[in-house]
Amino acid sequence: MPKHNNPYTLVFVCIVATICALLLSTAASFLREKQEANSAYDVKLNILKSFAVLPEKATRAEVEHFFINNIEGITVDATGNEVNGSAEDIDPEFEAKTKAPEDRLYPVYILRENDARIAYTIPIIGKGLWSKLYGYLSLNSDFNTIRGITFYKHGETPGLGAEIAAEWFQKNFQGKKILDESGEFVSVSVVKGKADNFYDEPKISHYVDGISGATITSRGVTAMLKKDLNNYLPFFAQKRVNYSGD
Repeated sequence: MPKHNNPYTLVFVCIVATICALLLSTAASFLREKQEANSAYDVKLNILKSFAVLPEKATRAEVEHFFINNIEGITVDATGNEVNGSAEDIDPEFEAKTKAPEDRLYPVYILRENDARIAYTIPIIGKGLWSKLYGYLSLNSDFNTIRGITFYKHGETPGLGAEIAAEWFQKNFQGKKILDESGEFVSVSVVKGKADNFYDEPKISHYVDGISGATITSRGVTAMLKKDLNNYLPFFAQKRVNYSGD
C-alpha cells in the first residue's frame, strides 16, 4: 500500500496537529505572561499619570521605580474604613458584580511625599457609546479638588469619543471641584460645548468642556464620575475631617 494512502496520511496529520498544538500552547503561555506584565505596568503608568507627576518621556524603569517608592495602595470598605489588603488585589468590576454594596471593597492609591499623603487616586469605570471606559481620577488631600484624570482603555470612535484619552480633554478636569460651596457632593459633569458659555463662578468649577460629536460618550463620563466618586464619599469624609489645608 502506498505511503500516501489513508493510514499514513492520518498518522502524519495527527503528528503535525500535535506539534502545532504544543507550539501554540507554549506561545500562548509565554505571551500571556508578557501581556500580564504589560497590563500591570499600564495600570501603574496611568495611576501616575492621574497624579500628574511623571516627566513627559519617563522610561519604564523610571515609572516602576517611582511607583515602588512613592505610591501606597490601600483598601477601604463601604463605610470608608481602611481594611487589610492590597489595592492591587481588588477588582472593582468583580466587586460590583458579585457583592452587595455594603460588602464591597474599594482600592485607593496614595501619592506620598516625604512620608506625607498628598493625593489619592481611585479607579473609574463606566459605559461610553461603544465600550466600557476605564481610567483613574485623583484628588488632592482636601478630597475636593481634582488633581488629574486619565482614560487608558476604551473602544470609542477615533476622533470623537476616543478624545477622552486626549491630553486637552483630561486637562479640563484639573482644579475642578466635586463639592459645592455648602460641602454637598455634586461631582463634575461634561457639558455639550464650552462650559464657560453656560456657567460662571462658582458653578463653572463643576463643569468641563464636552467633546464635539461625542454626546453619549460625554454623558457616560459624567455618569461614571458621579457613580464611582459616590462610592468613596464615606472614605473622603473621614479623611477630610483631618485635612489641615496645608
